[in-house]
Amino acid sequence: MECTINWMPASGMAFSAETGSGHLLMMDGAPEGGGRNLAPRPMETMLAGAGACTAYDVVLILKRGRHAVQGCQVKMSADRAETEPKVFTRIVMKFVVSGAKLPEAAVKRAVQMSYEKYCSATAMLAKTAQIDLEVEIVDTAAGG
Repeated sequence: MECTINWMPASGMAFSAETGSGHLLMMDGAPEGGGRNLAPRPMETMLAGAGACTAYDVVLILKRGRHAVQGCQVKMSADRAETEPKVFTRIVMKFVVSGAKLPEAAVKRAVQMSYEKYCSATAMLAKTAQIDLEVEIVDTAAGG
């Protein structure tokens, strides 16, 4: 895996990242740090990447189990250390998984399998942060 980061001096503290798969991602700093708030902060990007990584696993696991998953949202919140380096110290990942008659045990198992076995991003973040998992299931077949 490769990625090239380029500082964009004319934009203050903005950076472009060109990924090995050929995609472009922009990041920027906060105004108090010389940025212009034109894009997500690098640490926000890291948190978002972890959320997408685990959501990907959960959807794939449920689909492979032939469950009628229709949506997967991960609401992420994180606390950071007070001093440098300001690593994540606690992350709450709330999974809101929707579908028709999804078995609670299957959804919880998918979330746990992602956390314990498959998600590389959360495995790395767990080295510095306590990670709390919450699961909510929305039955799209209910009421109809």
